[in-house]
Amino acid sequence: MPLRLSLVLLVMAARLTLTTWAVAIAAERHYEVVRDWPALPANHVLGQCVGVGVDSRSNVFVFHHSGREWTTPFPKEPIARPTVSLIAGQTGKLLAAWGAGLFIMPHGLTVDVQDNVWVTDVGLHQVLKFTPAGKLLLTLGERGVPGSDRTHFNRPTDVAVLPDGSCYVSDGYENSRVVKFNAEGQYEFAWGNAGSALGEFDLPHGIAVDRRGRVFVCDRSNDRLQIFDPRGHFLAAWKGPQIGRPYGVSVGPEGQVFVIDGGEHDEDDGPAGKPGRSSFMELDAEGRLLGRGGSFGTKPGQFEVGHDLAAARDGSVYVADAQSQRVQKFVRRNQLTQP
Repeated sequence: MPLRLSLVLLVMAARLTLTTWAVAIAAERHYEVVRDWPALPANHVLGQCVGVGVDSRSNVFVFHHSGREWTTPFPKEPIARPTVSLIAGQTGKLLAAWGAGLFIMPHGLTVDVQDNVWVTDVGLHQVLKFTPAGKLLLTLGERGVPGSDRTHFNRPTDVAVLPDGSCYVSDGYENSRVVKFNAEGQYEFAWGNAGSALGEFDLPHGIAVDRRGRVFVCDRSNDRLQIFDPRGHFLAAWKGPQIGRPYGVSVGPEGQVFVIDGGEHDEDDGPAGKPGRSSFMELDAEGRLLGRGGSFGTKPGQFEVGHDLAAARDGSVYVADAQSQRVQKFVRRNQLTQP
């Protein structure tokens, strides 16, 4: 091949490589914080924000400690202040607050397709289902009694609810398992045990289900996201820089998977983690990186311990930060310039 033609082909190949790289970089979605959101009353105390979910109107439920710190052993008296806050997704205004006198140590929160609110309390060892206004509909587990059988949990961390009302519970801090219940709250099956092999868990912390019925479990202390079929059979494990140490997981309106990396952590410290890393990632259905948002710190758009996140139908992402005691709203960068 003539030298001149070879050089031309090399230049064309280099340009193609640079163009492909530039397109890939441009295609990555970047999320930025919405400043001055939320706009809460000065006397409304959130404290450590540990759970977050979004309803069908894109309003946001936040589960928080209302000033109580994570201490072991846990206190025996319920938190006197409201622990569930409903915030308008668009304006950030407080719409309602409830949960006073109900909870010992709030943890996970999920909103189902009918806008019912499911929460876990690691102090009560229970999973509870409420109407959006706070009326109790269903209780799983025995109040204040830990266990590992069909009717007890030991510090359950989160719940994922299917459209038919059945649910998966990550029974995480002590039992290292996932438990499935039908819509009436009857036990169906469970899987998992403590360990680091595939299908085993070291603190299953967050849980979500996608459109295909796959169950995503934040295997927090194993630094991976494990995926199972609806019956609990292992399918895959995602691990690496795009996952970090996953605390919470949420499936977005386009089927994408959002994961919050809470950073390094001493388990006995509760929600409060170690300095150095906290951000969220948007992944496609196969675990490839689509976008990212946030970083470690205390400024707007940063987290100290990103504990949970929720993706809304309008594309917004909400992150509950336990250590900084706040919830923040993120949108894709191009959304910020839209009228």
